[in-house]
Formats: sequence, structure tokens, C-alpha cells
Amino acid sequence: MRNKEIRNAMKQKGITQWKLGELLGVSENTVNRKLRKELPEEEKQKILEVINSCGK
Repeated sequence: MRNKEIRNAMKQKGITQWKLGELLGVSENTVNRKLRKELPEEEKQKILEVINSCGK
């Protein structure tokens, strides 16, 4: 599975793709499209920081 770290972090925090898109300022479709291919490490870390900053 591609971008497993991001998907696992989303699952742990209970964040959906549309919510992540809202947090990143992009659409749910953009998040979905990005997660289909392995992201560059820099972008992956940015997304993980956003996910981890959410409370739960």
C-alpha cells in the first residue's frame, strides 16, 4: 500500500480524506489522487505534521 504512514496516521486520528483536504487547503479528490502514488519524503512529512497537529 502506498503512503502507508499517512494512511495509518489518518486512521489513528480518525481523519477522513475530505477532512485532511480541508486541513491542507485542497479538495478530497486531490488528497485521493496524491495518495495513489508514493509521495516524496518532504511532502509526506508535511502531511504527517498536519495530521499529528490534530487533537484526538
